[in-house]
Amino acid sequence: MQPTLNDIRGHVVVVMAPMGSGKGTIVTQALAKYPNLKHTISCTSREKRPGEVDGEQYHFVTIEKFNHMIEQGEFLEWATFAGNKYGTLKSEIVPRLVDCEVVIVEIELQGVEQLLKLLPRAHMTIVYIEAGGWEILRARACARAPMSDSELHARHERYLIEQLAKPIADVIIDNSGDLAYAHTQFDQVIQIAFSKCK
Repeated sequence: MQPTLNDIRGHVVVVMAPMGSGKGTIVTQALAKYPNLKHTISCTSREKRPGEVDGEQYHFVTIEKFNHMIEQGEFLEWATFAGNKYGTLKSEIVPRLVDCEVVIVEIELQGVEQLLKLLPRAHMTIVYIEAGGWEILRARACARAPMSDSELHARHERYLIEQLAKPIADVIIDNSGDLAYAHTQFDQVIQIAFSKCK
C-alpha cells in the first residue's frame, strides 16, 4: 500500500528565497553537516544549462512528459515560471515523511501555497532567506550565469512576488553580509525540525 499524506510523521523545511540570495550555499552546507537530512530534487520542463546533470540539480523532462505527470497526480506541488514548469514529486517526499525524516524543499510562493493546503502545518517550517535589494541580487545572479533581458525581467517580477511571501515565513534569515550567521540561523531551524521527529 502506498504511503499517504495522512501517514506522515516527519518534517518539511520549506526554503524560499529570491535568486542570488545564497540559498543554494546555505542548503548545501546543511546537507553536508547533517547526513540524515534529505533534499528533494524537483522536476522541470526547462532545458538543461551548461554544467547541469539530470538527477542532480533537477529531473529534466519534456513539457509533454511534465503535463502527463500532472494528469497522473505525480506532483505534490507544481508551478510555472518564465514559461517553464517546476514541480515536487510525491515520490521524492511522502515516503520520507512517513519514515519520520526531515526533508528540505526549495520552492516558490506558488508551490508553498499548495503545500499549505496539503500538509499539516505542525509538520512544516517555512524559511525565507533575504539577502539585500534587487540590484544586489541581480548582480550576484548575473555573475553566476549570463541571462537575457527577458529572463532578467521575469526574475525581477518573481523577486517582487517572492517579497510578498515573507509574512507566511516562520523564520526569516538575513544573508546580506554575514554568511556564518546565516548558516547558524539555518542550523537552528534544522535542529528544531529533527527534534520534532523523535
